[in-house]
Amino acid sequence: MDNFEHVVESLKQGEVIAYPTEGVFGVGCDPDNTAAIDKLLALKQRPIEKGLILIAANYQQLLPYIDETQLTDKQRATMLATWPGAVTWVVPVNSSISSHLTGKFNSIAVRVTDHPLVQKLCLTFGKPLTSTSANLTGLEPCRTTQEVEQQLGQHLVAILAGKTGGRTQPTEIRDVITGNVLRVG
Repeated sequence: MDNFEHVVESLKQGEVIAYPTEGVFGVGCDPDNTAAIDKLLALKQRPIEKGLILIAANYQQLLPYIDETQLTDKQRATMLATWPGAVTWVVPVNSSISSHLTGKFNSIAVRVTDHPLVQKLCLTFGKPLTSTSANLTGLEPCRTTQEVEQQLGQHLVAILAGKTGGRTQPTEIRDVITGNVLRVG
Protein backbone atom coordinates (compact mmCIF):
# COMPACT_ATOMS: atom_id res chain seq x y z
CA MET A 1 0.00 0.00 0.00
CA ASP A 2 1.46 3.37 -0.98
CA ASN A 3 1.36 6.50 1.18
CA PHE A 4 -1.76 7.91 -0.53
CA GLU A 5 -3.79 4.73 0.01
CA HIS A 6 -2.63 4.56 3.64
CA VAL A 7 -3.83 8.14 4.22
CA VAL A 8 -7.26 7.42 2.67
CA GLU A 9 -7.64 4.23 4.73
CA SER A 10 -6.67 6.16 7.87
CA LEU A 11 -9.42 8.72 7.16
CA LYS A 12 -11.98 5.94 6.67
CA GLN A 13 -10.95 4.46 10.03
CA GLY A 14 -11.58 7.75 11.86
CA GLU A 15 -7.96 8.81 12.21
CA VAL A 16 -6.46 12.30 12.03
CA ILE A 17 -4.07 12.84 9.13
CA ALA A 18 -1.71 15.61 8.00
CA TYR A 19 -1.54 16.83 4.41
CA PRO A 20 0.02 19.68 2.43
CA THR A 21 -2.26 22.60 1.50
CA GLU A 22 -1.77 25.85 -0.40
CA GLY A 23 0.54 27.44 2.17
CA VAL A 24 1.10 25.19 5.18
CA PHE A 25 0.44 21.60 6.17
CA GLY A 26 -3.01 20.93 7.54
CA VAL A 27 -4.34 18.32 9.89
CA GLY A 28 -7.76 16.93 9.24
CA CYS A 29 -10.25 14.12 9.51
CA ASP A 30 -13.67 12.96 8.39
CA PRO A 31 -16.01 15.93 9.03
CA ASP A 32 -18.91 13.56 9.75
CA ASN A 33 -17.08 11.56 12.44
CA THR A 34 -17.37 13.33 15.81
CA ALA A 35 -14.93 10.92 17.48
CA ALA A 36 -12.33 11.80 14.82
CA ILE A 37 -13.01 15.52 15.36
CA ASP A 38 -12.55 15.04 19.11
CA LYS A 39 -9.15 13.39 18.39
CA LEU A 40 -8.20 16.32 16.15
CA LEU A 41 -9.18 18.94 18.74
CA ALA A 42 -7.26 17.09 21.47
CA LEU A 43 -4.19 16.79 19.22
CA LYS A 44 -4.25 20.51 18.39
CA GLN A 45 -5.18 21.52 21.94
CA ARG A 46 -7.86 23.56 20.16
CA PRO A 47 -11.08 24.63 21.87
CA ILE A 48 -14.20 23.24 20.18
CA GLU A 49 -15.72 26.77 20.23
CA LYS A 50 -13.36 27.92 17.45
CA GLY A 51 -14.89 25.65 14.80
CA LEU A 52 -13.05 24.10 11.86
CA ILE A 53 -12.56 24.75 8.15
CA LEU A 54 -13.75 22.28 5.54
CA ILE A 55 -11.54 21.85 2.48
CA ALA A 56 -12.99 20.24 -0.65
CA ALA A 57 -12.15 19.26 -4.23
CA ASN A 58 -15.22 21.05 -5.63
CA TYR A 59 -18.25 23.08 -4.59
CA GLN A 60 -20.58 20.06 -4.83
CA GLN A 61 -18.72 18.39 -1.94
CA LEU A 62 -19.56 21.36 0.29
CA LEU A 63 -23.30 21.51 -0.47
CA PRO A 64 -24.39 19.11 2.33
CA TYR A 65 -22.69 21.36 4.90
CA ILE A 66 -23.89 24.81 3.85
CA ASP A 67 -27.27 26.53 3.65
CA GLU A 68 -27.35 27.88 0.11
CA THR A 69 -30.84 29.32 0.63
CA GLN A 70 -29.29 32.13 2.71
CA LEU A 71 -26.96 33.21 -0.12
CA THR A 72 -27.83 35.67 -2.84
CA ASP A 73 -26.80 34.90 -6.42
CA LYS A 74 -24.21 37.68 -6.15
CA GLN A 75 -22.72 36.30 -2.91
CA ARG A 76 -22.51 32.80 -4.42
CA ALA A 77 -20.91 34.13 -7.61
CA THR A 78 -18.35 36.19 -5.63
CA MET A 79 -17.37 33.11 -3.62
CA LEU A 80 -17.23 30.76 -6.61
CA ALA A 81 -15.08 33.24 -8.56
CA THR A 82 -12.25 32.69 -6.03
CA TRP A 83 -12.30 28.87 -6.34
CA PRO A 84 -10.48 26.70 -6.73
CA GLY A 85 -8.02 28.80 -4.77
CA ALA A 86 -6.60 29.90 -1.45
CA VAL A 87 -9.63 31.80 -0.14
CA THR A 88 -11.74 30.37 2.68
CA TRP A 89 -15.30 31.65 3.00
CA VAL A 90 -17.47 31.77 6.12
CA VAL A 91 -20.97 30.80 4.95
CA PRO A 92 -24.35 29.96 6.49
CA VAL A 93 -24.32 26.39 7.79
CA ASN A 94 -26.86 23.64 7.18
CA SER A 95 -28.81 23.35 10.45
CA SER A 96 -28.14 19.59 10.66
CA ILE A 97 -24.36 20.05 10.91
CA SER A 98 -22.66 19.23 14.22
CA SER A 99 -21.35 21.98 16.46
CA HIS A 100 -18.15 19.91 16.46
CA LEU A 101 -17.53 21.55 13.07
CA THR A 102 -19.06 24.98 13.64
CA GLY A 103 -17.97 25.64 17.20
CA LYS A 104 -19.89 28.54 18.72
CA PHE A 105 -20.87 29.90 15.28
CA ASN A 106 -24.00 29.55 13.15
CA SER A 107 -21.77 29.49 10.08
CA ILE A 108 -19.05 27.27 8.66
CA ALA A 109 -15.73 28.06 6.98
CA VAL A 110 -15.24 26.32 3.62
CA ARG A 111 -12.71 26.26 0.77
CA VAL A 112 -12.37 24.60 -2.62
CA THR A 113 -8.65 23.97 -2.83
CA ASP A 114 -6.45 24.36 -5.88
CA HIS A 115 -3.84 22.00 -4.40
CA PRO A 116 -3.81 18.94 -6.73
CA LEU A 117 -2.93 16.44 -4.01
CA VAL A 118 -5.70 17.66 -1.68
CA GLN A 119 -8.18 17.64 -4.58
CA LYS A 120 -7.23 14.01 -5.27
CA LEU A 121 -7.54 13.16 -1.55
CA CYS A 122 -11.03 14.69 -1.25
CA LEU A 123 -12.21 13.06 -4.48
CA THR A 124 -10.88 9.65 -3.44
CA PHE A 125 -12.31 9.99 0.09
CA GLY A 126 -15.59 11.21 -1.42
CA LYS A 127 -16.09 14.30 0.70
CA PRO A 128 -14.36 17.31 2.24
CA LEU A 129 -11.86 17.09 5.08
CA THR A 130 -11.59 19.23 8.14
CA SER A 131 -8.61 21.53 7.81
CA THR A 132 -6.67 23.35 10.47
CA SER A 133 -2.99 24.20 10.43
CA ALA A 134 -0.60 21.40 11.37
CA ASN A 135 0.90 22.72 14.57
CA LEU A 136 0.38 22.63 18.28
CA THR A 137 -1.36 25.73 19.61
CA GLY A 138 1.16 28.55 19.95
CA LEU A 139 3.76 27.05 17.58
CA GLU A 140 4.45 27.96 13.94
CA PRO A 141 2.44 26.03 11.34
CA CYS A 142 4.41 23.20 9.70
CA ARG A 143 5.48 23.73 6.09
CA THR A 144 7.25 20.41 5.37
CA THR A 145 6.64 16.73 6.05
CA GLN A 146 9.71 16.76 8.32
CA GLU A 147 8.32 19.61 10.43
CA VAL A 148 5.01 17.72 10.79
CA GLU A 149 6.86 14.57 11.87
CA GLN A 150 8.89 16.53 14.46
CA GLN A 151 5.96 18.48 15.92
CA LEU A 152 3.05 16.04 15.58
CA GLY A 153 4.46 12.70 14.41
CA GLN A 154 3.74 10.82 17.62
CA HIS A 155 0.04 11.81 17.38
CA LEU A 156 -0.61 10.97 13.71
CA VAL A 157 -1.24 7.65 11.98
CA ALA A 158 -0.61 9.11 8.51
CA ILE A 159 1.08 12.10 6.88
CA LEU A 160 0.42 12.59 3.16
CA ALA A 161 3.80 13.03 1.52
CA GLY A 162 3.95 16.12 -0.69
CA LYS A 163 4.81 19.78 -0.94
CA THR A 164 2.68 22.79 -0.04
CA GLY A 165 1.47 25.09 -2.78
CA GLY A 166 4.22 27.59 -2.01
CA ARG A 167 2.16 30.30 -0.30
CA THR A 168 3.84 31.67 2.81
CA GLN A 169 0.70 32.22 4.92
CA PRO A 170 -2.48 30.32 5.78
CA THR A 171 -5.39 31.16 3.47
CA GLU A 172 -7.37 34.37 3.56
CA ILE A 173 -10.76 34.07 5.27
CA ARG A 174 -13.73 36.18 4.13
CA ASP A 175 -17.35 36.43 5.25
CA VAL A 176 -19.65 35.70 2.29
CA ILE A 177 -22.55 37.75 3.72
CA THR A 178 -20.64 40.95 4.60
CA GLY A 179 -17.68 40.59 2.24
CA ASN A 180 -15.34 41.45 5.16
CA VAL A 181 -11.86 39.92 5.30
CA LEU A 182 -11.59 38.07 8.64
CA ARG A 183 -8.00 36.89 8.19
CA VAL A 184 -5.50 38.24 5.68
CA GLY A 185 -3.87 35.50 3.61
